Amino acid sequence: MRVEIWSDIACPWCYVGKARFEKALAGFPHRDRVEVVHRSFELDPGRAKGDSAPVLDMLGKKYGLTPQQAQDAENNIGANAGAEGLAYRTEGRDHGNTFDMHRLLHFAREQGRQDELIGLLYRANFADEQSVFEGDERLVELAAEAGLDAAAAREVLADPAAYADDVRADEREAAELGANGVPFYVLDRAFGVSGAQPVEVFAQALGQAWDAKPRLATISGEGEVCGPEGCEVPQAGHRA
Repeated sequence: MRVEIWSDIACPWCYVGKARFEKALAGFPHRDRVEVVHRSFELDPGRAKGDSAPVLDMLGKKYGLTPQQAQDAENNIGANAGAEGLAYRTEGRDHGNTFDMHRLLHFAREQGRQDELIGLLYRANFADEQSVFEGDERLVELAAEAGLDAAAAREVLADPAAYADDVRADEREAAELGANGVPFYVLDRAFGVSGAQPVEVFAQALGQAWDAKPRLATISGEGEVCGPEGCEVPQAGHRA
């Protein structure tokens, strides 16, 4: 079974949702047969690369919040993150363009290190003091920490076209699926789960998606087969 997760590194509920989903997956009896794929979604696609701003300022401007309301919102998310065992800085973070991070995540998927990298990007954005929006070298450091070749990661970031089409394709697909916010989880293209749901909801969705998987219907007849003991010999009148 495949689970596709549309998310953005700038999304705090994606950070919290990842932890909750992983707890549900850890308790799922068929977890070894579940493939998790992270898909791209930008919350602020119009923001230019290199244009970053304090998170509290962004929240105030985008949602019309007072400074205290913005801080209260951050404190609330921080409490939810803490309940999942996640570190979360409620003050001093910044917000910026995440397109290059998504390009790097597509590269990481090819190398089998996507989940490692997205976890490090979340940690860096929401818990570390050093910003992830300070330039390519910070992203290269995180890529190397995830087990990727630093020089190869640097080449990807230096080429604006590298994996750009993959990011855009993910975003178009999200729109086609009706996802207008993240996190958004799609289980085997049969079930959708929106938001950082409680662990129990994710566990229920995993079970429902697994139970709904089509089972192979076998038609038995006179056709010969090969097995561990060899191949059947066609009977008289049968064509070999």
